[in-house]
Amino acid sequence: MELSIVIPCLNESETVEICIQKAFNFLRRHNIDGEVIVADNGSIDGSLDIAQRNGAKIVCVDKKGYGSALMGGIKAAKGKYVIMGDADDTYDFSALMPFVEKMRKGFEMVVGNRFLGGIEDGAMPFLHKYLGNPVLTAIGRMFFKSPCKDFHCGLRGFSREAVLRLGASCPGMEFASELIVKAHLNNLKITEVPTTLSKSGRSRPPHLNTWRDGWRHLRFLLLYCPRWLFFYPGVLLIMLGIALGVPLLFTKISLGFVVFDIHTLFFASVFFIIGYQSLIMSAISRVYAAQVGVLPENRKLRDVTSRFNLEKVLVAGTLIFVAGAVLSLYSVVRWHQFSGLGDFDPRIGFRILIPAFTLIITGVQTMLTSFVIELLSVKKGGYPI
Repeated sequence: MELSIVIPCLNESETVEICIQKAFNFLRRHNIDGEVIVADNGSIDGSLDIAQRNGAKIVCVDKKGYGSALMGGIKAAKGKYVIMGDADDTYDFSALMPFVEKMRKGFEMVVGNRFLGGIEDGAMPFLHKYLGNPVLTAIGRMFFKSPCKDFHCGLRGFSREAVLRLGASCPGMEFASELIVKAHLNNLKITEVPTTLSKSGRSRPPHLNTWRDGWRHLRFLLLYCPRWLFFYPGVLLIMLGIALGVPLLFTKISLGFVVFDIHTLFFASVFFIIGYQSLIMSAISRVYAAQVGVLPENRKLRDVTSRFNLEKVLVAGTLIFVAGAVLSLYSVVRWHQFSGLGDFDPRIGFRILIPAFTLIITGVQTMLTSFVIELLSVKKGGYPI
């Protein structure tokens, strides 16, 4: 069998019939050996009876959610290729040939682009059209260098075998983002084709929740890109901390009536410590993600980290800690010199103590992190990234 058309369904009695009929008519018109699958997620409005009456193959999926229903239908599919589309008659199941042609040419994932094909007036809410979709798509393209310009189009085709290899598991609406992100991370051959979006043929409100599902998409994009979640913000905070802090180690800085002194040096230290912690979280999350198979192995990062074993990182952390301890002792010496351990000007003392505490905290963080990463790496006997 060449093609399986999978339609997720939850109480779509008003529109599921026309979707099934369009899908079967498409298969017959183009002489494609295929099937139509309705992946039902617990309908109680007669959708199942309608689907059976129209010749669709029924797959009942107990686990709730858009992604769960689709994965249930994909796993039950017999076709070499799968095209998925919603059951609300917003997508035209009679115009699937561009997807099939691209897949026949070797593309493993073909995503519809509604902004190229045309969106009927009223088919997409204003917030989705001008804020949600463009912003989340832009973030996805920036994070993953994806060619797709409509991350959330629900009409898409793919090689069934390739998608099953991805191990997609998101149960909700973020499944749409997961497919594209994992396809990119696993180097699938991806393209897009124009498709249309029509007004829904049902009278009830959609299952999609604008803010909840928007956040779930954003959360997924962040979790699958530790660079943007941890690494880049960490580098930015460290650079900000150094730029603010280093000049203030020696003297206060006045810009007109504004004076930057030890209070600013304190915040510079906070920026540096948070930034360094963010870099640590980036390393730990990348190690863990590669270890459990959430993200593919990063060979370049593996080559770099393979040069640093537990002992080397411990030595580096110890040296940083010792440098902070030495500075702390030096502050006591200065305290004795200036006041015999009595009252001491904080503007002098804290220019030594703040960098001392920063080094001590950074050294401890480095040492503890080396053990955490080593623990995560025990299963493979080495750094998995």
